[in-house]
Amino acid sequence: MRIPLVAGNWKMNGSLGGIRELLEGIKKGISGTRGAECAVFPPFVYLSEVERLLKGTVISWGTQNLSEHLSGAFTGEVAASMLLDFHCTYVLVGHSERRALYGETSAVVAQKFAAGRKAGLKPVLCVGESLEERERGVTEAVISEQLDAVLELEGIKALGEGVVAYEPVWAIGTGKTATPAQAQEVHAFIRAKLAAQDATIADGLRILYGGSVKGSNASELFAMPDIDGGLIGGASLNAQEFLAIFKAAV
Repeated sequence: MRIPLVAGNWKMNGSLGGIRELLEGIKKGISGTRGAECAVFPPFVYLSEVERLLKGTVISWGTQNLSEHLSGAFTGEVAASMLLDFHCTYVLVGHSERRALYGETSAVVAQKFAAGRKAGLKPVLCVGESLEERERGVTEAVISEQLDAVLELEGIKALGEGVVAYEPVWAIGTGKTATPAQAQEVHAFIRAKLAAQDATIADGLRILYGGSVKGSNASELFAMPDIDGGLIGGASLNAQEFLAIFKAAV
């Protein structure tokens, strides 16, 4: 049985005071709750504080990116081994903003997935199409290419050690949300594609939905059979809103 995961991607937001208040609110609201997993993805500079605040709780944490390299002359980059020093569980790879704003190709994303997995982290592979690609009817082709890059480098077993997050780019931060039926259709496609290689791994893989998820629409989205939680952006910066989403997954 797949345990839902609700993860908050804080992106480039927050301050020391702000994250302390946010996490205290989330901790109080989640205390004693069972049936779903919660995780947060802060900016790198707040990892030490997040670890201090969440150590010993049921909440996991990770980062929004990592380098595909083990170490070396890569100014500004952060290696997987460094994330382990802060006891991270997860790492995001291939978020649409990394692909669109920083030119990360699917090949680079696959290398980052491999680097994180081999270090002992659980990579969350983000896949999704733009509005233009959806309107051209190539959603499945785009997502296949993004998945295939990891499958060809790492194989289905390795992909099964991570998480997949479907995030339609046209629904991120726009206020637009894929309908539950639209989201389910893509999630089912992803699971079926992977099942063609290994049905057991595909059945156990958690596939999250990300794209303007709110407390008001989370229950309907999470009720879909192939949606196993959410990768939450803006709503994860508000403790009460994030808790409402989390409780919809329980």
